[in-house]
Amino acid sequence: MIYVISRKFLVMGVTLAVALSLSACSRGGDKAPAASSLTVTLVAAERRQIDREIVASGSVAAWQEMSLGVEVAGLRVANVLVEPGDKVAAGQALLELDRRTLEVQARQAEASLAQARANAELAISQEKRGASLLERNLISANDFEVLRANRSTAEAQVVSAEAERDASKLRLGFATLRAPDAGVISARTVQPGQIVSGGGELLRLIRRGRLEWRAEVSENDLTRIKVGATVDLRGPSGDVVTGVIRAVSPSIDSQTRTALVYADLEKPGALRAGMFAEGRLRVGKAEVTVIPRQSVVFRDGYPYVFVMGEGNKVLQRRIDSGPPQGDSVEVRSGLKEDEKVVARGAGFLSDGDIVKVVDGQSS
Repeated sequence: MIYVISRKFLVMGVTLAVALSLSACSRGGDKAPAASSLTVTLVAAERRQIDREIVASGSVAAWQEMSLGVEVAGLRVANVLVEPGDKVAAGQALLELDRRTLEVQARQAEASLAQARANAELAISQEKRGASLLERNLISANDFEVLRANRSTAEAQVVSAEAERDASKLRLGFATLRAPDAGVISARTVQPGQIVSGGGELLRLIRRGRLEWRAEVSENDLTRIKVGATVDLRGPSGDVVTGVIRAVSPSIDSQTRTALVYADLEKPGALRAGMFAEGRLRVGKAEVTVIPRQSVVFRDGYPYVFVMGEGNKVLQRRIDSGPPQGDSVEVRSGLKEDEKVVARGAGFLSDGDIVKVVDGQSS
């Protein structure tokens, strides 16, 4: 009986000793530093002078696009002389109509004019003869007045026939559609053999081949944009196209609180009317705080950086960032000058992680 009790107390003692040992190990673990598993490099935020930019999206459009048609109706198209994309000079023939009907009308007008002139000469001759007879009292004054009226009527008919002749020549000229100015043909809606109607659009012409970029900017940015400022657009091939601000809208849309800016594109390159392009408007220089682009991580749609804290612990901090400037990003708020942030490896970190700093930089 005594042997059994002693064994029971022995087992209880061993159990108590193991528990105390585990408790001691646990308390010792709270005091031991955790090993860092992530290696990062640090960089200090710095002040730098940059080109201040406004980023906006807009469309490329023709400076002036002219709708071209003919002023006569009911005639057949004989020949179309241009295609979309052709460069044309002012006065160049673009389209020809069937001229035969107009040429017949012009000859009829010339014949009517000749007849009117002959009638006028006869009326003048009769008036002169009547005047001679009136002096000798061989005709009455009333008969002479009839001869004078005939002369006036004949002269008026000559003027009318001359006007009709000029009108027929003008219509004959309309049979050839000519470019009102130099430019580039942008569209064609007519085919040979088609019967045209007066005033209908047959061709479109980008006047002088000039393109412009039209973009909407917010009212807050509008005051910083001046006529003559430059804008860089990126074309579909990746080439940068430079434009010059030609005009800034004097009014703001009351619904969108934006206004239009217009930039001339002297050398549009691969840009075409109708394309959309992002533009960077250079509006001056500014002294700002910058950090490397790789230091900024986006989470939930917001930009963050990891700032070095005590004990090699990184702290996640939200910032207000500006547009990228090459390999750098402008920091508008949320970071002090010379404050160190993680430069490489930020994308793998979480708030409070303990890291190992390499490249000889320290916290």
